[in-house]
Amino acid sequence: MDSQTVIAVVEDDPEIGPLVAGLLRREGFEAELCPTGDAFDRLRARRRIDLAVLDVMLPGEDGLSICRRLSAEGEIPVLMVTARGDDIDRIVGLEIGADDYLPKPFNPRELVARVRAILRRTRDRHRVAPASVPEERWRFRGFVMDMSRRNLADPAGADVELTGGEFDLLAAFVRHPRRVLSRDQLLDWTRGRDAQPFDRAIDVQVGKLRRKLETHSAGDGLIKTVRGGGYCLAAHVEEN
Repeated sequence: MDSQTVIAVVEDDPEIGPLVAGLLRREGFEAELCPTGDAFDRLRARRRIDLAVLDVMLPGEDGLSICRRLSAEGEIPVLMVTARGDDIDRIVGLEIGADDYLPKPFNPRELVARVRAILRRTRDRHRVAPASVPEERWRFRGFVMDMSRRNLADPAGADVELTGGEFDLLAAFVRHPRRVLSRDQLLDWTRGRDAQPFDRAIDVQVGKLRRKLETHSAGDGLIKTVRGGGYCLAAHVEEN
């Protein structure tokens, strides 16, 4: 898979950009270096991109603006990388649609691990499910979740726009309804072994997912916080 995976490294630093691109190439990926948002858009126009490693501080259009555009389109997953490691910057990045966030300086092995984790979670965005694979569809409070197509429809039948991470998170809840799921369980099921101990990003994603569901009256109180325990999907789920 890696030899066919194209990663755009959107980084203007003349030292860090080539280092990251070289690291990913040594790991078997095809890495394209883009020093600006315009260069990234030109790359996207001529080939499919499987993942963007996106720096926040860029000349011209900054990384947060680019991430917001990509999130609206819902096609290219994003790993945000920045020298600003404050929690507020991380939360903002995740809120606008980044799939993960890594502050500089970072361990090269951690970067590769996070890249692989995102690709595992989002690989179905560029894949058509074989006809022989049985459909897995679930209904809860009028919402319909199609696991094979990675699609969520609201009670009116309209698509609910979710990032890859949000879809995986909701899938964990739907497959374990009315059961309290700890943060560790949710991290393990959505991010695997690459999750860091005490990683609070799951709280940010739960909050964002909850707000998207609650734009519909059927979504009010759908995901409950259990004090000292974790989170719970407070709804009956049935196979559709």
